[in-house]
Amino acid sequence: MAEARAPGGGEAAIVLRGVRKAFGSLVAVRGIDLVVPRGATYGLLGPNGAGKTTTLRMLLGILEPDAGTVELLGSPRTAASLDRVGYLPEERGMYRRMTVRRALSFFAELKGVSPRVSASRISKWLERFGLGDRGESRVQELSKGNQQKVQLIGTLLHEPEIVVLDEPFSGLDPLNQQVFKDVIAELRAAGKTILFSTHIIEQAERACDHVCIIAAGDKVLDGRVADVKREHGSENLAIDLEEPTPAAVAIVRASSEVREVREDGAVLEAVLNPGADAQPVLAALVGAGIRLRRFERVEPSLEQIFVELVRDTTPRTAEKEVAHV
Repeated sequence: MAEARAPGGGEAAIVLRGVRKAFGSLVAVRGIDLVVPRGATYGLLGPNGAGKTTTLRMLLGILEPDAGTVELLGSPRTAASLDRVGYLPEERGMYRRMTVRRALSFFAELKGVSPRVSASRISKWLERFGLGDRGESRVQELSKGNQQKVQLIGTLLHEPEIVVLDEPFSGLDPLNQQVFKDVIAELRAAGKTILFSTHIIEQAERACDHVCIIAAGDKVLDGRVADVKREHGSENLAIDLEEPTPAAVAIVRASSEVREVREDGAVLEAVLNPGADAQPVLAALVGAGIRLRRFERVEPSLEQIFVELVRDTTPRTAEKEVAHV
């Protein structure tokens, strides 16, 4: 079998072709195609219930697709190829009465790593996460954030080539979110392929070079973040006023060049119509005596594109309903 190629000609780490999954009359995933390049940090984005977790579970063989195929690292998915994958599920689960070291050693053994080899890796990761003195503590004695750190360590102990993270920042405080972001950046720098799902678009925009947006079980778009912004986003105006001025908001809203205006005090974001000229907006503001700190054309955020693309989809709760399948 010829190895699948990622967009741009590189090798693909993950290939889904036409994967579909239904639970009774509820279709959770509707024939999605997905190609994740090797070495990419790839975000699977969508609102709650979009089908993200179901897609990841089909990728990993936790659920079998009703239709379609799954390939990992150039071949159909097998137990051997799954051993080259690390998976952090959305529903965190640890053996709470085990000590941290014993639990992590057990996770490593499941992936074929001997206790002798895993011992030094466990020590390294515990120190990395600030848990060097908690190795003999029972898991249930740790805070929720520290338990999630331990489970992430368990995901990485066998040094996987592909790391799959389902809502990795869920339930974490800002400090622990940053720890997870730092680890993702380190894995990325080491050339690992990272696939993670999230409904928090800002996090994906900062961490990912590729994204796929799904809604109601359908793929809406996928591609490099820069390409998505260029092809699907409207240019925006960033306007900072010296002080909040209702007249300025009215002027910008009234312009034929502007499609939408968002305001936050003295900060305005105006979405321009295709091919719009920003100069008439600037001239109208200056002519009205409005004092400006900033007036600049900027590219749209990934969150803005996401909202515009999925706003008309019907929210579903497929993943919630099958959370324990």
